Order: sequence, then structure tokens, then C-alpha cells
Amino acid sequence: ENRMSATTDPALKSFIAVPDGHHFPIQNLPFGVFRPRSGGNARVGTAIGDHVLDLAELQLAGCFNGPCLAGTDVFCSDALNAFMALGRPAWREARERISQLLRQDVAELRDNGSLRARVFHPAAEVEMLLPARIGDYTDFYSSREHATNVGIMFRGKENALMPNWLHLPVAYHGRASSIVVSGTPFHRPWGQIMPADSETPVHAPSRGMDIELEVGFLVGPGTRRGETVPVQSAREHIFGLVLVNDWSARDIQRWEYVPLGPFLGKNFATSISPWVVTLDALEPFVSEGPVQDPQPLEYLRTEGNPSWNIELDVLLKGAKMDHYQRICRSNFSHLYWNVNQQLAHHTVNGCDLRTGDLMASGTISGPEKSSYGSLLELAWKGTEPLSLHNGETRTYLQDGDSILITGVCRAGNAVPIGFGEVEGTLLPAHD
Repeated sequence: ENRMSATTDPALKSFIAVPDGHHFPIQNLPFGVFRPRSGGNARVGTAIGDHVLDLAELQLAGCFNGPCLAGTDVFCSDALNAFMALGRPAWREARERISQLLRQDVAELRDNGSLRARVFHPAAEVEMLLPARIGDYTDFYSSREHATNVGIMFRGKENALMPNWLHLPVAYHGRASSIVVSGTPFHRPWGQIMPADSETPVHAPSRGMDIELEVGFLVGPGTRRGETVPVQSAREHIFGLVLVNDWSARDIQRWEYVPLGPFLGKNFATSISPWVVTLDALEPFVSEGPVQDPQPLEYLRTEGNPSWNIELDVLLKGAKMDHYQRICRSNFSHLYWNVNQQLAHHTVNGCDLRTGDLMASGTISGPEKSSYGSLLELAWKGTEPLSLHNGETRTYLQDGDSILITGVCRAGNAVPIGFGEVEGTLLPAHD
């Protein structure tokens, strides 16, 4: 079902004041999991302006009585999994009901003082948690510009793209246990590294700590082992999108990745944003990705290359810096392989999906240097250090560096919506 949701109508206004340009107007209504700092259990909420709306309290008050949600307690949970498993009709029913309750011209919640007092929390007074129980994590490699840049660095222009790259969405299986929510710091990882002037590896902290600007999606309804998902049906299994920073230890990765690919260079930390933006909220921002040539095999063919216009910024703040500096601006629509193709390819061999699985895009780089989504590319393998406003430079991350990624959708007269942010800080290595 592809009809535009009424919840994205640009004329809609909430009785909760939302400043112009805020990431979370009534047209967004992302889902997440939070815990009040004053105490209490984790539960599901949505963001509206600078407030979090407590969907668990609304559910307990009997506000969700439509055919998909009546009799359930999916919002009284510390994860979105139960809600995501219900499928698109339930997701749409919930969004339409929440939108109705928040409308400026609807009195039901607006004029119920006691219920309002229970269901609205200032965003500064809640702790955001991981939005889902993530059982499996797959990281794709779907940006042609990124794959080409890395290929040129390590194999030369003539062999930049591997022979399979234009025929299938390349990916590897990551480590779900080390996925962390925005704001979680982590220590510089140790691993085996092969110094340039040595014939034997050393065990040492990584000196090649990098970022990867990515966007991921969470799986809603799962599949049975042996079942495949046709590319035309993929969106029925995609609940929504989050921002992802796939932290990478390039020196560890470089030594270990032949012949089986990333391992310790990737699995120590992956940060995601806490709010999940649904596909319904993204409808006004549909755009076209790059032309795919050669034409993919039939099971991967989509009508055009559907994407979304999501402006993505990466900002860096060093320990000696007083504010963030933008080091990259890219766009989700640069991705060569779209999310429907990623999911269809993932299941073409009968691999089963489970509710809460995370699929990430891989580094999203654009055609200009300013749109490269990793320090590996921005500093071109360390040969072109990045200049910062306080006079420092970077080839890779230093201890104390914080990275913040944001994403904003814009299109025509649609009300812009955002993803919030994903932030993380690199701490010194453990002794």
C-alpha cells in the first residue's frame, strides 16, 4: 500500500508548540524507547517537539482501540519489537491515532489536564534507550562512490570496483551485541596490527580509528527459514530508519579482513540514533537513486531506484574544541543499492529475518570530497589531513573526539522532518 499518509499533511499543527525547523513536528512521529530520569520502567514513546509522548500511558488509558492495537500492550515494553511485528496496518493505525490526539483542533488530549500531565515528558528529563532488541546486524556496502574511493586507494583506478559490486548488494554480518544507543562512549579498541615497517604483527590499540556515516533500517515482520521476500514486497518488512555510525579501526581491519572480511576492526561499537522514523513519515521525501547499469538480475529489479532525500551531516568536536565542526555533508539518495534490494537479496537464499534485525547501508559518500562519509576518504588514507577551525588536523580520530551525525528530510512544500542525532565519544584505550 503506497498511498500518501494523511499524517504528513503540511497543514497539520500540534497543540504542543514545535519550533519551525525542529526535527520532530507532528508530521514525523518517530518511535523510540525511553525511561523517565525520575524513575519507572522503560516504555515506548514518540517525539513531538521538545517532548516525549508516553504511548504506554496512552495505551493504559484506552486511547488505542483500533482493530490492530485493541487489546494489546505493545507500548508497555522496553523494546519496539512487539509493535514492529504487527506489521504496516498497525504502524499506520498507531500513527494516525497519535496524530489525531496531538492535533491542535482536537480536544480529546488537549483539554484533558490529568492525562496530559501523565503522558508528556520534557525530552531533557528522559533517558533514551536502544529502540529494539537487535538479534542480527548486517552491514551493506551500497555507496558506489565509497566503494570506488576505497578501491582506488587499495587497488588502483583500474580495479576500483570488484567484479560483483554492480550486480549485487555486497554486505557482511556484524555483531549485534556491540550496537549502542547515541550518547554511549567507548574505548579505543586493541587488536592485531601490521606496522608498515615490520614483518610481524603487534598487539596494540588502534591508531586508525574512523567513522562511517550510515543509515540503517529495522525489520518489522520476520520470515520463515527458506522463505524469500520479493523486492516488490520488501517495504512490508521495513519498519523505519535510524542513523548509524559504524565505528571502524582501519589498521586492525586492514590486517584481518583477507580472506573473510571485517571482524575485530568493526565489532567493538556501532552507534545508532534512538528515534526510528517510519516509512510513512518519509513518503513526502521519496527521490530517485542513481541509475543502475548494468540492469540488476530480475529478483533485484525495482521500478526506478527508489530512495529518500535525507541530508546527512557529520560533525566533529575534539577535546580542545569548544564547538562542533561539520566535516561532511552527504545524502541518502547517493546510495546505489536501495533498501528494497538489500532486503530482497538478504533473503534470496532463504535466510530468515527476525523482528528487530538491523540492516545498515554502508558508508554513504557522494561525488564531492565534502560528501565523503569516512575519514579514510576525507583525509585520503592519511595523505590529506583534515583541517579543523582551531588549527588542529585529523587523519583519524584522537582520544576525546566526539562525532555527531544528523539527518534532515526536505522536499517542496513538505514540512521538514529529522532523525535527531547519533553521537559518540572515543575514550582512551584500556591499559
